[in-house]
Amino acid sequence: MSEFWLISAPGDKENLQALERMNTVTSKSNLSYNTKFTIPDFKVGTLDSLVGLSDELGKLDTFAESLIKRMAQSVVEVMEDAKGKVQENLLANGGLKEKMKYLKIDLTSFVTRFEWDMAKYPVKQPLVSVVDTIAKQLAQIETDLKSRTAAYNTLKTNLENLEKKSMGNLFTRTLSDIVSKEDFVLDSEYLITLLVIVPKPSYAQWQKTYESLSDMVVPRSTKLIAEDNNDGLFTVTLFRKVIDDFKIKAKENKFTVREFYYDEKEIKREKEEMTRLLSDKKQHYGPLLRWLKVNFSEAFIAWIHIKALRVFVESVLRYGLPVNFQAVLLQPHKKSSTKRLREVLNSVFRHLDEVAAASILDASVEIPGLQLSNQDYFPYVYFHIDLSLLD
Repeated sequence: MSEFWLISAPGDKENLQALERMNTVTSKSNLSYNTKFTIPDFKVGTLDSLVGLSDELGKLDTFAESLIKRMAQSVVEVMEDAKGKVQENLLANGGLKEKMKYLKIDLTSFVTRFEWDMAKYPVKQPLVSVVDTIAKQLAQIETDLKSRTAAYNTLKTNLENLEKKSMGNLFTRTLSDIVSKEDFVLDSEYLITLLVIVPKPSYAQWQKTYESLSDMVVPRSTKLIAEDNNDGLFTVTLFRKVIDDFKIKAKENKFTVREFYYDEKEIKREKEEMTRLLSDKKQHYGPLLRWLKVNFSEAFIAWIHIKALRVFVESVLRYGLPVNFQAVLLQPHKKSSTKRLREVLNSVFRHLDEVAAASILDASVEIPGLQLSNQDYFPYVYFHIDLSLLD
């Protein structure tokens, strides 16, 4: 499963024994794979600042998750011809150890082996500064994502619109890639070549009647130049003065004159536009995909650091000072075992519930994140990590 439960309990002897008991039960029952989740010693600051940070981190967590999902979706859209390879481009490179920074690290491995990046987010700074650094980093990534994907999507839409024109039936599609100069009488003061769409069952009727649909139609001037599933496109040459009469008679016989006048410059411009857009899309593809891969990794790493910060802040608010708690990462083995896993956790840590409730009353403040009325409130600190980013 790509789901994780990040929990913490006080680090005193009783709760360390409870954690051991949890590990034993979950291991024997094959409920989850558990690993220690190491969180550094941060500068705690005041209770007021932690309360404010709790609220801010909640919003930042939601924003970060939304951002990485949008980035993952952008990778899907850019890799339209290779969607099967999307997952191998959604990695968390770097952030573990210096020697591993250039390895391809999948998201699950990054979460289970998480180590705080001291270089990027120094723990000697106040917590507010660390959170501010992450918030600014994610905001910049979002700004860049919007501008880069907007430019690419405009290109893609323009190209798709042009490509649509070259598909479809003979009534709607562009004819610039079908007709040639030789199909038309050009630069004549008196004569003009028209294009007529004829249903396939009516080919014989067309050949028999087109010369007599109007006066002044050039004999033997018709030629089939293209077909789709239902119709054929024929040329016919006639005098300019009888165009309107010919159109009326053609319509009466269920032949459709397609409005098209051969313009060499316009056809050349359309073909050049298609070539240019294809070239521009190709040029944008590589740099955009590289940018998405690098910044998806950065945003994902920042998101897991936010989870670590949330566990720290909520644990201090819940369990008090001095800072002493143990964080554990649980990976449920399968969806069907999550209910049983929750029951085990609630049973092992039930004794914490009264302590938590009493500490809130004593503090006489509403502590964001605890949300006693919320179904996500448990006797222990709990946060959910879902790596199903493409669902």
